[in-house]
Amino acid sequence: MIKNVIGRGLVAAAALTLSAVGLAGTAQASTTAPYLGYGHTTSGTGVWCVQHLVNDYLRAGGNPTIDEDSQWGPKTDAAVRDFQAHVRGNLQQDGIVGPQTGSVLLNYDWTDPAAGPNGTCRPFVPSVS
Repeated sequence: MIKNVIGRGLVAAAALTLSAVGLAGTAQASTTAPYLGYGHTTSGTGVWCVQHLVNDYLRAGGNPTIDEDSQWGPKTDAAVRDFQAHVRGNLQQDGIVGPQTGSVLLNYDWTDPAAGPNGTCRPFVPSVS
């Protein structure tokens, strides 16, 4: 009996893992979206998307979130630099959201409707093709 329960548990865990991998996908945003940050686009939907996506990262670490006001400012810049310093990938810690940082942001929390393979922010955040 215990062997059957363990076996069913392993099958269920494997099925859950496979379904999660299938859902995760690789988010690809627009290769024509403008870079975001100081010296680039500093307001609008793309900036809101960055603020929203970086807040997923901040919440996961138990940190205070930043305002999602569509305006690039010192708190957004600092949050992006922190994300670039501590999240996977060899991201340049420059506070600029270009294709590399954009791709990682979009893939950080694929359960967020703004991110992931069908995320609403895909057209507004630059990413690698």
